[in-house]
Amino acid sequence: MAGLHNVDARVRHRCRGRQWGYRPDQTVIDTVVGLLVTAAVADSGRRISVHVSDQGRQACILALSHQAGLAPGHAPDGDDVLHQITAVPGVTGCGTDTGPDGRRIWAVVSL
Repeated sequence: MAGLHNVDARVRHRCRGRQWGYRPDQTVIDTVVGLLVTAAVADSGRRISVHVSDQGRQACILALSHQAGLAPGHAPDGDDVLHQITAVPGVTGCGTDTGPDGRRIWAVVSL
């Protein structure tokens, strides 16, 4: 997927930056970001966004599909994606929901 490497690098940079100072496992971040972005892209929106926040040595990585008009609730294949995300070592939680701004899918990762 074009540009995914840049997203992974930005997430890793944010976690390692002066503000945070963590040393996350690169493979974990790459895998989680890949799964989240792939799920958001599957909604066929014109764009997606990825947001990262930290608290208590954990990062919450969220992908937003920006696809309006989706049915509320989980994506039809959402449970499969959530199982894939929770199988990644270091992931402590994940979830998905739908709002007026599109589908949100997130994972919480230990740093």
